[in-house]
Amino acid sequence: MCFNSFFFLFFFMLINFFFFVYFIMNGLSVFFEWEIISFNSMSIVMSILLDWMSLLFMMFVSLISSVVIFYSKSYMNSELNLNRLIILVLMFVFSMVLLIISPNLISILLGWDGLGLISYCLVIYYQNLKSYNAGMLTALSNRIGDVMILMVICWIMNYGSWNYIFYFDFMKNDYVMFIISFMIIIAAMTKSAQIPFSSWLPAAMAAPTPVSALVHSSTLVTAGVYLLIRFNYLLIDMFFFKVLLFLSILTMFMSGISANYEFDLKKIIALSTLSQLGLMMSILSLGFPDIAFFHLLTHAMFKALLFMCAGVIIHMMNDIQDIRYMGGLSLYIPLTSLCLNISNLSLCGIPFLSGFYSKDLILEMVSFNSFNLMVFILFYLSTGLTVFYTFRLIMYVMISDFNLMMIYNLYDEDYIMLNSMFVLLFMSLLSGSFLSWFIFFYPYMIYLPFNLKLMVIYVSILGSILGFMVSNMGIYSLNKLLLSYNLSSFLCLMWFMPNLSTYGLSYIYLNFSQILFKNIDMGWSEIYSGKGIFNILKNYSVFYNIYQMNNFKIYLFSFILWFMILFIFFFI
Repeated sequence: MCFNSFFFLFFFMLINFFFFVYFIMNGLSVFFEWEIISFNSMSIVMSILLDWMSLLFMMFVSLISSVVIFYSKSYMNSELNLNRLIILVLMFVFSMVLLIISPNLISILLGWDGLGLISYCLVIYYQNLKSYNAGMLTALSNRIGDVMILMVICWIMNYGSWNYIFYFDFMKNDYVMFIISFMIIIAAMTKSAQIPFSSWLPAAMAAPTPVSALVHSSTLVTAGVYLLIRFNYLLIDMFFFKVLLFLSILTMFMSGISANYEFDLKKIIALSTLSQLGLMMSILSLGFPDIAFFHLLTHAMFKALLFMCAGVIIHMMNDIQDIRYMGGLSLYIPLTSLCLNISNLSLCGIPFLSGFYSKDLILEMVSFNSFNLMVFILFYLSTGLTVFYTFRLIMYVMISDFNLMMIYNLYDEDYIMLNSMFVLLFMSLLSGSFLSWFIFFYPYMIYLPFNLKLMVIYVSILGSILGFMVSNMGIYSLNKLLLSYNLSSFLCLMWFMPNLSTYGLSYIYLNFSQILFKNIDMGWSEIYSGKGIFNILKNYSVFYNIYQMNNFKIYLFSFILWFMILFIFFFI
């Protein structure tokens, strides 16, 4: 099953690549429409839009999913139900492909909801309490987005069709379009985990690592960004886009700080995904959908590779994810360390790796445009924090002393995992340059002052120095020196967002239901229904039982009692 799925997806990727080259060279877009049913001038149609963007995105999704399935053959080899996992992953990829090629909101809903449902099945795959909680948080957060898409479907019926791509020109300043755009932005924020819906993304790390590599690189979390890229022409002048800019920059900043406090290897990578999603959303809010799409694709490659390297390390260390137990792994697993370091450096935007081409372009466009100081500072601060937690991770995992048992078998010999990682390593090195040739028909030449041009390098060097220093500090020194306990716990726990979105939402209702249960179910209704009737009947039966004891005194007493009652009743 693994190899069949791998070959199918790999050939699907090649077909998409050749079609993409043909379409982009000839400037083609193909629109298919199949009418399923028509009623009251409304028709339900299945539409497919194939243009260079959808073909390129499908190529990346199918490449990463094929490599992930090949990797799962070795990573999940002790799993009894491996075919079930592969089928779920294939359904997941199919839902994403349906979302990518849909210019129609009905089929977008099918793909969108399919992603949410199957992601729940994948997050709870290991079937323990933590997985169930994480799966529920993921599913319920995404349900908000699903409801918004359903409401958009209702509102867009005002135009007579669900093919939203036909309405880009004439419904720009319509009040209905204002409502639709607001709902689309909320839906994209839930799926791409922007503040205040950020807490589900690190929780979804309860899924198996190959699934995390797929979900957090090119499928689930990028669905919201892709939807906004498609709707971008309608949203560009909206007030909500300014709000989205503010929230996405805050998301980027918050996840960068939280990653510096985190010690779980997979959660650090998940928070870096959140940071990059904030970067994509923010550059999208500034009105550059092509650059956001460019960063989405380059990020998919090195992030999938990063998760795969983390999977090998976790596998090798007997399912330990705490980076404080690791250290010096570059001596024992050199090839995995090579992949991990290159993907980490690509995430930082080190020149001429794939992440550099998109991140440098984004930051230069931010410097080039006239935005306020807060936007400018938070962008560069978040970039510095990315380098900060990356170098901290490299120091903890690769360079410092090994902190587990003295006698331990470390290996780097699984060639199935390594081969799948080398495919993505190759793409992490080259995808930035070849995508910049393909996507941009004209070169972005951005003229800036010298210090502003080198600002990215300044914050990267500063972040790497701070990351090196923090990883060598004592365990309490930084908190004692700079931060109080309350502030550091606030920064560590993602600004209390997981607590607010779980206990914060459910506490009032659970507390109220406990009071109801205690006072009504276990209180008044017990006294006046089941238990009360039982007590009355029991007391009566005890009383009658005394009568039936054939005691002469009782008979005599009852005779006198009845005689007195009758006497009083008749003669007085």
